[in-house]
Amino acid sequence: MNTFSKNLKSIIWVVIVVITLFEYQPVFAQKRENNKPNIIYIFTDQQHANMMSCAGNKWLKTPAMDYIAENGVRFTRAYCANPVCVPSRISMMTGRFAGEFKDVNGKRVRENEGGSFNFSEESLSPEARNSTLPAYLKKAGYDLYYGGKTHLPKPLMPRQSGFNIISTDERDQLASDAANFLKQKHDKPFYLTLSFINPHDICYMALLDNSSPEIKAKIRKGAIKQLDALNRALQLPEGVSKDEFFSQYCPPLPANFAPPEDEPKAIKKMLEIRDFRIKARENYTEEQWRMHRWAYARLTEEVDRQIQVVLDALKESGQLENTLVIFSSDHGDMDATHRMEHKNALNEESAGIPFMVMWKDRIEGGRVDSTHLISNGLDLLPTVCDYAGIKAVADPRGLSIRPLLEGKKVNWRKTLGVETEMGYMVVSHDGFKYMRYDWLGREERLIDLNKDPYETRYFTNEASHSKVLVGLRKSFDKEWFPNY
Repeated sequence: MNTFSKNLKSIIWVVIVVITLFEYQPVFAQKRENNKPNIIYIFTDQQHANMMSCAGNKWLKTPAMDYIAENGVRFTRAYCANPVCVPSRISMMTGRFAGEFKDVNGKRVRENEGGSFNFSEESLSPEARNSTLPAYLKKAGYDLYYGGKTHLPKPLMPRQSGFNIISTDERDQLASDAANFLKQKHDKPFYLTLSFINPHDICYMALLDNSSPEIKAKIRKGAIKQLDALNRALQLPEGVSKDEFFSQYCPPLPANFAPPEDEPKAIKKMLEIRDFRIKARENYTEEQWRMHRWAYARLTEEVDRQIQVVLDALKESGQLENTLVIFSSDHGDMDATHRMEHKNALNEESAGIPFMVMWKDRIEGGRVDSTHLISNGLDLLPTVCDYAGIKAVADPRGLSIRPLLEGKKVNWRKTLGVETEMGYMVVSHDGFKYMRYDWLGREERLIDLNKDPYETRYFTNEASHSKVLVGLRKSFDKEWFPNY
């Protein structure tokens, strides 16, 4: 009897423990679910959306970027807020169009000079100061870290915004410093921004080829790392003849190599102001344009190798499953399309950027979203803050993409605005682009990406597109740029 009682008591205790664990298991799971993830934002400089092998580009290999795509979601309809460095970076930091702020002359910030050297600190209202991405994340209890290129106005520089600086390098050392940081123990969740410089060094090819001897000498003296990277990128594969190189290795000219008819006068003015760009258009041979594309691909591969160092360190740290990784770029590059290089334009190659998000085993990987319009300038802030557990509002048109990442059906935007120093653009979800240039008087252009994905012609004056044109004008004036 005593033995039976003892066994019965043991059985009862086991049952109680099992029931207790079962009863509290959802609580434990919920506690883990509510743990705030570390967040890493990796972005490159001057990389358009198709400069990744996961995007189907066979002229380069980007295994690090491909890994993020394979384990996350890649958005193919993502745009920067402004296709030039400083305004785009202002938007990513503030969640607002840079044109909301002004320079010391009272002009809207739509280009680099107004956004860096002439930025008016007074135009940054208390509301805007308190609703930046770092301001929200500090409220959410995150430690903030930054490494790499800044290129921001003084009041928005990382250190002034509350970031701890882990590296001032923009290349291999940044990757190494980031790896060392990730291998350290972190008691609090962190937000880490890694701003890599490449493939931006492609800018120096046209600059060197089409500048005066004085400017060339100045560039060679002040841009040593940039030119070293560019020279490596321009090297032909070892043991390959020139004929073999151009027949098998070098990217061909793009399908939209020729400038479109009725090109806006604003575009021509942009090229003439930066005279090395008009000289490239007029003087570069087809072989030189192909070499430009070759070097651009090699520089993209270089930054991919640096990103791989970061991803490897993240895996080794054991924090991969507890870290949200976001990848993008500040803007693209024209990549020889319409006989142009550099950025600024509202074409897909310049304004379209990569945007991918990965959270290993939390976000279903390998998905490609070709439906939803994404702005890395407006949507980064609400998305990051959503995962950080804090409600955030900067520009109310910015949206958290978390529901899209989690496969939920949401009522998403039908149009998206983009600004540039030459004018503004509204993109529609069904493949149309309305551009209104204002540099040399009002110039309107309508693109139909469904019929002409390479943007080789305009549909502005075609009767079949009049309804679309009227609708996008209305969206421009009422939704996106009512006061511009």
